[in-house]
Amino acid sequence: MKPVEIAKDIFLVGVSDWNIRDFHGYSTYQGSTYNAYLIVDEKVTLIDTVKKEFADELIQNIRTVIDPKKIDYVISNHTEMDHSGGLPRLMHSIGEDKPIYCSKMGHKNLSMHFSKKWNYRPVEDGSELSIGKRTLSFMETRMLHWPDSMFTYVKEGNILFSSDAFGQHYAGPERFDDEAGEVIFPHAKKYFANILLLYAPLILKLIDKVTDMGLKLDMVCPDHGIIWRKDPSVIIDRYVEWSKQEPKRKALVIYDTMWHSTEKMAQKITNTLIEEGVSAKSIHLRSWHRSEIMTEVVDAGAIIVGSPTINNGLFPTVSDFLTYMKGLKPQNKIATAFGSYGWSGEAVKLITNELKAMKFDVLEPGIRIQYVPDEQKLEACAAIARDIAHKLPLQDQ
Repeated sequence: MKPVEIAKDIFLVGVSDWNIRDFHGYSTYQGSTYNAYLIVDEKVTLIDTVKKEFADELIQNIRTVIDPKKIDYVISNHTEMDHSGGLPRLMHSIGEDKPIYCSKMGHKNLSMHFSKKWNYRPVEDGSELSIGKRTLSFMETRMLHWPDSMFTYVKEGNILFSSDAFGQHYAGPERFDDEAGEVIFPHAKKYFANILLLYAPLILKLIDKVTDMGLKLDMVCPDHGIIWRKDPSVIIDRYVEWSKQEPKRKALVIYDTMWHSTEKMAQKITNTLIEEGVSAKSIHLRSWHRSEIMTEVVDAGAIIVGSPTINNGLFPTVSDFLTYMKGLKPQNKIATAFGSYGWSGEAVKLITNELKAMKFDVLEPGIRIQYVPDEQKLEACAAIARDIAHKLPLQDQ
């Protein structure tokens, strides 16, 4: 990634990770970026670093703008290793005594990550740091998405360095939203669904706080993906929409199958939902990545999960997905379970228990069909699909 001047004397100096395809079980089929930002002022300031493997590239990018030894301050908005892994290499280059500004929890985490006794300067929520012509303001954003997370705001220029909020796992030639266009929003939604959905209530509180403060945003600079400069309010509004999780007239039929019996049930449920005017998708778990499914889950009004019974339990892919979805805590869903079985048939009950644990509005007892479903038994699948369709909003909200 070639350095780009994003505002007067403020440079994007991060790197592109073109070939990463998995990020903690999240599919990154178009790579990612680790964004770092250099502010050239009376006190030259670097905001965040990169993964350890890319530290030399970061330093080279900085060198094209200024001698790295001239960096006076380092700010760590987030201690996760894709943003702090390059710190040891950076500090070795610029001087081990240079101050590192971070949240109080960031100080604790960085001290545990790295054994070096660096010059940490923990900051308070709302505190400020003058670097010359500019003043930096720090905003604690605990649990968005780590306990140490914070934002840094440049008052002169209305620029928000938002750490892992408002980002996307996307590596491309574009650097800004107006260059990428609408194609960037599916990446932003996927990022929200798989990283930040769990913290949706906190996001709404944070946005209310920013609104109450009257904080003006002319540019939002996340640590992954493109920078929002054309109209940052667009991504803020999307985060509000996604965080509210208002259900649409949309249903996901998520399943796996052994000898196609559960698949036949899934097809009947899906087709009936479509006939009832529901935007329905049939999702075979071995054909979709879990992170893509979660992107669809965000605004779905109904989640219908199917599994055959195997070894008195769930098919492994179904168990995997339920565990993943449960951890992200989606809300405001109608749900039910279905599946075929040979002689024991525990799967539907096990799915039902998981859906209830997620606090979904669960239609019980679900549908269990022994061996191959005939037309009469498939009519039970159609009936529950019609019931779900009647419970969903008449149109997308």
